[in-house]
Amino acid sequence: MPRLYADHNATTPLDPAVLETMVPYLRDHFGNASSVHREGREARAAIDDARVRVAALLGAQESEIVFTGGGTESDNTAIFGVPPGHIITCGTEHHAVLHACAHRRDGEVTYLPVDGTGLLDPAELRRAIRPDTRLVSIMSANNETGTVQPIRELSIICRESGIPFHTDAVQSFGKVPVNVASWGVDLLSLAAHKFYGPKGVGVLFLRRGVKLQPLHYGGSHENERRAGTENVAAIVGLAKAAELAAAKIESEGARLFQLTERLATGIEHTIPRVHRNGHPRLRVPNTVNFSFAGCSFEGLLLGLDLEGIAVSSGSACAVGSLEPSHVLLAMGLSRELARAAVRFSLGAGNTEADVDTILAALPRVIQRLRAFS
Repeated sequence: MPRLYADHNATTPLDPAVLETMVPYLRDHFGNASSVHREGREARAAIDDARVRVAALLGAQESEIVFTGGGTESDNTAIFGVPPGHIITCGTEHHAVLHACAHRRDGEVTYLPVDGTGLLDPAELRRAIRPDTRLVSIMSANNETGTVQPIRELSIICRESGIPFHTDAVQSFGKVPVNVASWGVDLLSLAAHKFYGPKGVGVLFLRRGVKLQPLHYGGSHENERRAGTENVAAIVGLAKAAELAAAKIESEGARLFQLTERLATGIEHTIPRVHRNGHPRLRVPNTVNFSFAGCSFEGLLLGLDLEGIAVSSGSACAVGSLEPSHVLLAMGLSRELARAAVRFSLGAGNTEADVDTILAALPRVIQRLRAFS
């Protein structure tokens, strides 16, 4: 049975063109970028080139780009790197932010509420700011629902109070325009494997003048901001993937929005007792999330998997948990509906035929589950 992959928010396949750029640095140019000999200088030049290219794509300066091991490390560096004090975040954040906040022992954390579509009211942020607030961290696009937050408006509030503002843009880059200058953010996290790059590499944008304690110690790598020998091949791959994603963001975004709207309309017209989760318009174009009353996410995922369709109930980082989505609960859904949710996140390989395949299989799966319920 041919497989249909509709879980691109969990990870994306490595673009062949990205792999092609990485291979020389896995096989031939294997030097340590900290070495002074020719092999080391070749590796250093590749990293420097990647830093310039990524900075240009983000509207940043090259000195503001820190290469990390992925989105989680970038988020953790932002959360743990600020001085002791009060942090403000949101109840629908990725666990990379929420768990990091929960493990800080040197200050209180305020979790801002969202409305039924997952949107944060900027007035809530303004009211939550205190004299001892050291950081605000709000993700730009939710990984489960796709809802996009008003990042520019939130950053202005933080700038007025002199508070660093961090955004987890892991689910935004490659789907919507991301520019640190126009957004006004001070810190921003990316992960290459979300836009057809390799796993295990990410970016932390760190605006000049913002001071953070490093998460790792052991060397002066990344201008003493992230110790550890750089993964040269992965960094080269990240830069190539970022350029490819940015080049087709408008056309691919329009195509994916049309596909997800086709899917959403089909679900709403053919399946009774469904609830759409997230904002219908203010969202990344590839993501829709639905709850199917009378079903469980375990049954839905397994049933669709048996039909050859890969989807998710939410964050891949929460796999194994039997608890309903914290994102959907924060949006006001009942536990029953939160435990009946499926996320469809489409990508480069998906077509209208794929959407029609999902729409044909989904009613069969739901009918079986509701019959057993």
